[in-house]
Amino acid sequence: MFFMKNLSSKKINNASSFMRLALGAVLLINPLISHANGISNNDSSVHNISSPTTEVVKPNLHADWQTLLSQYIKPINNGHSTAVDYTGIKKQQALLQSYLKRLSKVSQKEFDAWSNSKQLAFLINAYNAWTIEFILTEYPNIESIKDLGSFFNSPWDKAFIPLLGKKVSLNDIEHGLIRGSDRYNDPRIHFAVNCASIGCPALSEEAYTENKLETQLTVQTERFLTDSSRNYIKGNKLYLSSIFKWYGDDFEKGFRNTNSIQTFILLYADALKLSDAQKLALSKQDFTIKFLDYNWKLNATN
Repeated sequence: MFFMKNLSSKKINNASSFMRLALGAVLLINPLISHANGISNNDSSVHNISSPTTEVVKPNLHADWQTLLSQYIKPINNGHSTAVDYTGIKKQQALLQSYLKRLSKVSQKEFDAWSNSKQLAFLINAYNAWTIEFILTEYPNIESIKDLGSFFNSPWDKAFIPLLGKKVSLNDIEHGLIRGSDRYNDPRIHFAVNCASIGCPALSEEAYTENKLETQLTVQTERFLTDSSRNYIKGNKLYLSSIFKWYGDDFEKGFRNTNSIQTFILLYADALKLSDAQKLALSKQDFTIKFLDYNWKLNATN
């Protein structure tokens, strides 16, 4: 009996050893099989498998525009203004058109989700870039952007721009999307949008961006107001660009607590080098404002 019990015990022990070896083999092989099939040991089901994803970093929307501005916008008039090398841009028109196509792909829903600063930077860049594209349709056989219109049809009213799901004109961008919107209320945009003319404020050598917009608009405003050929004080008269006449209402809508052209100018008194006596007179609106003629000649470098 003892022998039989002992033999049975040995069989049980041998069987247990075999089971342990078999179980160990399964545990060893299972991770290898799982790894080969993309399943981790923590997966509860094959339906939870997800392939690894690589984050795609989108390039700066305005990078191509910045490239063109850096190369083909030249400062003139002691830096107060700029001229455009249209010949150079025409040689890289494919890059300009690629940029414009990217702007056209932005949907109204995507645009509305942006911050006001990002929206405004987008619209200013769009206006300026499409203006240059418009000029290139006839350049070099053009002396003014007005040549692209007719007696009955303003060049700014031509709806040739695919933007935010619609075909719009330059006027639609400036007066509808920018000035006509309650989102921005910033008269400094008049020193940022560029109408391809010598009388216009400088076309910035830098693309407008969300994070730098406030500084950029301030710089452009000061840059324009320091241009004594277009804005200056003489005697008791304040001579200003016709921009202030055409868009005078925009300077009366409470931007930074200003309600007139005079109070807006006082925000940038240093740009006009106003004395304390002139500031006081301007605050009392003792100055008579005269608007200067506007030069519509093309702002070309040659």
